Amino acid sequence: MPAASLHTSPLDRVHVELGAKMIEFGGWHMPLAYEAGTVAEHRACRTGAAVFDVSHLGTVELSGPGSGDRVQETLTNDLARIAPGRAQYSHLLDADGSVADDVIVWWLDVDRFHVMPNASNTDRVRAALGGEDVTASRAVLSVQGPDARRVLAEVSGPAAAVGHFGVSPFVWAGRDCVAAGTGYTGEDGVECAVPEAVAEELWAAVTAAGAVPAGLGARDTLRLEAGLPLFGHELGPGITPLQAGLGWVVAWEKPTFVGRDALWRERCDGPRRHLVGLRFDGRQPARQGDPVLSTGEVIGEVTSGNFSPMLGIGIALALVGTDAGVGEGDRISARVRGRELAATVVPTRFWPPPVARQPGQPPAPPAAPPEGPAEEVPQSPPAPPSGHRAR
Repeated sequence: MPAASLHTSPLDRVHVELGAKMIEFGGWHMPLAYEAGTVAEHRACRTGAAVFDVSHLGTVELSGPGSGDRVQETLTNDLARIAPGRAQYSHLLDADGSVADDVIVWWLDVDRFHVMPNASNTDRVRAALGGEDVTASRAVLSVQGPDARRVLAEVSGPAAAVGHFGVSPFVWAGRDCVAAGTGYTGEDGVECAVPEAVAEELWAAVTAAGAVPAGLGARDTLRLEAGLPLFGHELGPGITPLQAGLGWVVAWEKPTFVGRDALWRERCDGPRRHLVGLRFDGRQPARQGDPVLSTGEVIGEVTSGNFSPMLGIGIALALVGTDAGVGEGDRISARVRGRELAATVVPTRFWPPPVARQPGQPPAPPAAPPEGPAEEVPQSPPAPPSGHRAR
């Protein structure tokens, strides 16, 4: 797509001046990585703080009487589980029960919602829910990492104070803004929606306070390590929430939502496949579409794969047939360009690595739910460390 026809973020000029590698993504001109590279940006987010421009995500605003009813009757999750001032991850389904998009709902006030779809699905979500597309009026900066709140506190105390999955207004440079305790990295963090006129100023303040600029490449490797689903990979046409291991997103107590009947039938029959994690023996990963084998038979296919900057090995997510009977600890393989790579079946969350339990110690609590919309981030591999054979 010609650059002139792409949507641009209010921060586009900043990314270019920083020397970012810019790509077309979902109809937007967005940074894949900056000069330090994806691996460095990934590690900065895991060990300190990174800031991502996620302005390409859509924002559909619903307001006025009946807004909550439209959200409740269309999406899979249940607004009764939260309240104004909270955020919720949810799915929009097709009639066959597969995921048309996954979204994050910011419940701003009693009758006011911001629903955030993936970049390429904004029109689809707006058609299902109604409302107004206000994407072009704002920028969204995502500050993520163990030091994210400390860094953000130097810029805006109220924004840094928002709770996990909380939503709160704050004022920056005299403008009304919104902070949400959400993200897409597996780390703590805050997403700030601000008027486009002050986006560059906020970016400059956050980076001056210590946040490292990070692009879509690091967003992809971070979310994969954290086992977070990606639309177009673990979610999409033909893939249901139950197959993706996201049954908790479905509120069966609700009498209606789009796709409920088909999904109920799958629940009764049992999903024909399920999502597993693959930890490879070496540094080379499998990629989307590579077949997964057990005892020489194809049992499924890889949905996402990449090199893990924190683990130093290849990792992947894969959909495998439930009748194959494979489970955690089993040894299987993936066929990559005619060569079989050995792997172990592991939980879908790779990072942080599990801590060995002592006898009598209770199991660790389950991983937190996804922290934001799982947009279709490009799977360009990061610049490989020495010795890593990139595809």
